[in-house]
Amino acid sequence: MNESLRLVPITPANVETAIAVKVRPGQERFVSPVAKSLAEAYVQRQVAWPRLILDGDRPVGFLMAFIDIDWDGKGVDFRSGLWRLNVTAEAQGQGVGRFAVRAVAAEIKRRGATRMYVTWEPAEDGPEGFYLKLGFQLTGEESGGQRVGVLDLI
Repeated sequence: MNESLRLVPITPANVETAIAVKVRPGQERFVSPVAKSLAEAYVQRQVAWPRLILDGDRPVGFLMAFIDIDWDGKGVDFRSGLWRLNVTAEAQGQGVGRFAVRAVAAEIKRRGATRMYVTWEPAEDGPEGFYLKLGFQLTGEESGGQRVGVLDLI
């Protein structure tokens, strides 16, 4: 994996750079644009953890984690995980996605959680294989028509 990959918080100085991160054509149906993610992060500041992914100084992706979200809406089941992952077309296949998942897992674990969640749209050309290859297991749940995967962090 590329040792120069790193996460940086979204700031006024790099927000336009983050918004410019675009996935490969045809993948737009699987992940929201960064601008929408940042709008959601703004209104859900208590749970959203957005970060720009850089390779050196070159933007190669964007991720947003959710931290202790009230999953069931009843204050009983709180979960953390990967909410969004956008990797630029040019950077796909170079370990950026694996880096992002591992970075979010490390942050969630640092905060005391033992499981990490992710959702994806079930489709033949979707990201399911990527997540399963990284060790996520299907929970059998659905969230908004998306499959739910979980990764044990122990």
